[in-house]
Amino acid sequence: MKKLLNILMIFSIISTLMSCDSMFDDIEPLDKVSGEDLLANPAGLNTLLANIYYNIPIEDFNYRFNVGFNRRGWGGGMADVSAVELFTDNAGRSSGTGIGANIGANYWPYSELRSINQLMENLEVVKENGTISEDQYNKLKSEAHFARAYMYFGLVKRKGGVPIITETLDKYYDGGESLGLYVPRSTEVETWDFVLEECDKAAQYLPEELNPQDGVYRASKYAALALKSRVALHAASLAKYWNRAPLSSTSEAVSKNLVGLDSSLAEKYYKACIDASEAIINSGKYALYMPNPSSPEEAATNYYQLFQTTSTPEFIFGKAFAGETQGSSHNFDNFYSPHQAATGFHKDTRYSIMLDLVDVYEDLNSNGESAPVKTRTDGLENQYIADPTNFNVNLPFIKYEDPIEIFKNKDPRFHASILYNGSKFRDTEILIQAGLIDQNGGIHVYTNDNFPGKDGKSYWSLGTESGAQATGFFGMDNSDNTNYTTTGFTIRKFLTDGPAPLSRENGSSTVPWIDFRLAEIYLNYAEAVVESGQGNAAKAEQYLNDIRHRAGLPNNVALTLENVKKERRVELAFENHRMWDLVRWREFHTIFPNSNKRHALLPILDLREEQPKYIFVRANWIHDERGGGQTFNPSSYYQSIPNTNINKLVPNNF
Repeated sequence: MKKLLNILMIFSIISTLMSCDSMFDDIEPLDKVSGEDLLANPAGLNTLLANIYYNIPIEDFNYRFNVGFNRRGWGGGMADVSAVELFTDNAGRSSGTGIGANIGANYWPYSELRSINQLMENLEVVKENGTISEDQYNKLKSEAHFARAYMYFGLVKRKGGVPIITETLDKYYDGGESLGLYVPRSTEVETWDFVLEECDKAAQYLPEELNPQDGVYRASKYAALALKSRVALHAASLAKYWNRAPLSSTSEAVSKNLVGLDSSLAEKYYKACIDASEAIINSGKYALYMPNPSSPEEAATNYYQLFQTTSTPEFIFGKAFAGETQGSSHNFDNFYSPHQAATGFHKDTRYSIMLDLVDVYEDLNSNGESAPVKTRTDGLENQYIADPTNFNVNLPFIKYEDPIEIFKNKDPRFHASILYNGSKFRDTEILIQAGLIDQNGGIHVYTNDNFPGKDGKSYWSLGTESGAQATGFFGMDNSDNTNYTTTGFTIRKFLTDGPAPLSRENGSSTVPWIDFRLAEIYLNYAEAVVESGQGNAAKAEQYLNDIRHRAGLPNNVALTLENVKKERRVELAFENHRMWDLVRWREFHTIFPNSNKRHALLPILDLREEQPKYIFVRANWIHDERGGGQTFNPSSYYQSIPNTNINKLVPNNF
């Protein structure tokens, strides 16, 4: 009972659709209520609807890449924390993670889809008997279409074509081997088209504005269109770029078009993305949050605050986390707070951000070009050291008096999203030092030793004697206790600033997950326009630069695919888009073709100077170096179909 009511509270389904004053009073758990009792009355229908919302596959804070959705608490998969972004070139788990060859392969939500089909079938019954009005029927059914679209999107982007089931199939069961129960896989194009049709059906009757009593976590017309924008762009990219990683035609799944999209389909999918995006933008109901900052510092503050609340004009759809007592929270603060300002949970700082991403952020005076951090006087910023414990200390390193100087002019979104050596968080100066060079040129990296400087002071190679006073590079050889960044960077975005939240095993964080926001829609539109030549190029360029100006970047850039991709990577960083972007562009295997390695930036104190100065060493990430690098195989773009020996489905064997 408590769990059910918590679910209802999470998604604010205390609805005024029906005229009952106490709609959810005395409703028993789903497994104790008969189908007739649950589905033949308004309260029961809303209960089922709330459960359906709960099972929408939003890849939020509680999505565990290798485990599944809504994994809350230590026993629910927290021991295998695996945020999606950690399986890309943007970041990795501090104790080491591989590239996402698995891509959430265990998603197979047909029991949840059955619940949706049950709801739809019973809506017909209660409408016929006059329990609900036509308007109530249309809205509830549209919400069901939204959830079904989202679930099939979760399937098709992982599996390709799947069985499309829009009824409960009960009538086909005869107690034996009924063939009516075995629904074959549809083609991939049929599946993508079905998802888009479901989005349209959802948008048809969903309200443009939600009743305040419904909260902001219930689907609106524009949430359905935002989903359509994302879905259509994904399908368009697959059609355009599928041949970058073609699969063997000898595979039955390939020969029957269960996987794969013809390039001729790209134009229609880009058009669908453009139309859905324009409908949202032209509605006038959404705007970028704080679009005109007066300074880079204000821009950084605004961008950070954007993700702390849903009370912004940019928010379209997402999930709320009301707190532990309401059974709704997540563990982002527990696992990813910097060690010096952690919640007290026994695991923290597990989010190590790659130098590969940091180098993409441009400087304030750039004209759209990425600005790799400057470590050398000769400008050779594409050189990486394999073994930082043994390198030429006489390379032409730039020497910095203050470690934050190297990041001084970075894109404000960098400062809002990432913690680095010398940055401040929760009134604490973050210490991330990888080692030192002693007066004689000796290298002391990844170990903590004490040496004198020429200034007569004593220095520790990791910046402090105690690991409790540092956020980087302690415990490098103990994966279970690597509560430190191993790349030189950790995350700030989504963390709660101010006093550290109270640590709880089942979650300390209540920051919401923003699933759809206007900036993504702007970027979807810009990409679809530049890729297809359709739409309004001038507006697409304007939207691209509006995002940049909100970020505090003064210069305009041209509408090019390269600029859109770069902007997408930094604006949407850590929002779980990067992996799916690499999948739909068919670029994952080109970034990691054969044992490629991600990279770290090691702040090292040089004691050879009269006054110690910092150098920054570009190095292969220790876990990729030790593990031999990462490889993404093209066959991993499609995941396996489960239980094919039982469900008689054509497998994804390539």
